[in-house]
Amino acid sequence: MLRVDFSSGELSRLRVAPGVDPLWETALSLHLLQNRQAALAFDPWRREARAALGRAGLVPATRALMGLCPPTGYFPDFLTPGCGDTDLDTVLDRVLATPRRRLAAELLRLYADTGRAVPPGVRPLAEGRPEALRRLARSLRGYYTVAVEPYLSVIRTQAAADRAARADAALLRGAEGLLAGYDELPGWRCESGKLRAPYPVDRELRLQGRSLTLVPSFFCVRAPLALVDEELPPVLVHPLSPEPQWLARSRRADPVSSVAQLIGASRARLLRQLDRPMTTTGIAAALGLAASTASRHVSVLRDAGLLSSRRQGVRVLHRRTRLGDDLLAGPPR
Repeated sequence: MLRVDFSSGELSRLRVAPGVDPLWETALSLHLLQNRQAALAFDPWRREARAALGRAGLVPATRALMGLCPPTGYFPDFLTPGCGDTDLDTVLDRVLATPRRRLAAELLRLYADTGRAVPPGVRPLAEGRPEALRRLARSLRGYYTVAVEPYLSVIRTQAAADRAARADAALLRGAEGLLAGYDELPGWRCESGKLRAPYPVDRELRLQGRSLTLVPSFFCVRAPLALVDEELPPVLVHPLSPEPQWLARSRRADPVSSVAQLIGASRARLLRQLDRPMTTTGIAAALGLAASTASRHVSVLRDAGLLSSRRQGVRVLHRRTRLGDDLLAGPPR
């Protein structure tokens, strides 16, 4: 059981994150790839994500991430440094800036909990070596691009609906009403400034006058999660609990299927991938394409005005244009 007792000041500072946090989604989806929780909701995603990771050549990197993020017990707080930030680059920069002492302490704790010493392959990361941190960031980005990002339209829709419900509760009954709204989650009780929720261990989360950020998560199942280090800004990640068949329904409703008939399936998938600027190499990895094939698709879509390309340092970044957005959105209803 998790217990959070709010003072009046702490309750007034309660906040809801603006959306899903990319690294919390990364960590919690890694958990789901290692277990069978919520099989009806997530088994289709598991099959699709595993196949996509294999096509992208990301299986070894994913296995390494799973070693850092086991499905039960402790996993390092530095892997989820955001407080509900929605920008991947922002949170990855925070991972890269993790102090060496913290890296060593958290990784030592991770492997101590399993009765093992820090493996040789992880020691460079525990020592804070820059290349090991950059390799970790590349792995996190690659995994997120393939296993999480293709589902962002569904994830963001669920998060937006949850945020709207919290906003309505706060407008009607203030901070107490916002907190009480979480009673709808299984096992949660919220009344008189006291929150009780299911948790793997008995724990009291002490806010000590600080603001608690409530972070919705698509890949969070059943119980909420909080950072272990109570010196860090407090967050409480709670499940959005997607319904079974969400993936199949999203495919049926996806306007990309009709776009695919117009420009081809691979180009439609590429266009959908560009919710944020990406390099040709990143596109190829995300879609499991050869770099030359991705480059040809980019050229065709750019010539059609559906994406634009801009050099940034040594990289060329491609982004979807407004015309591309309109094409994916489908006809007005």
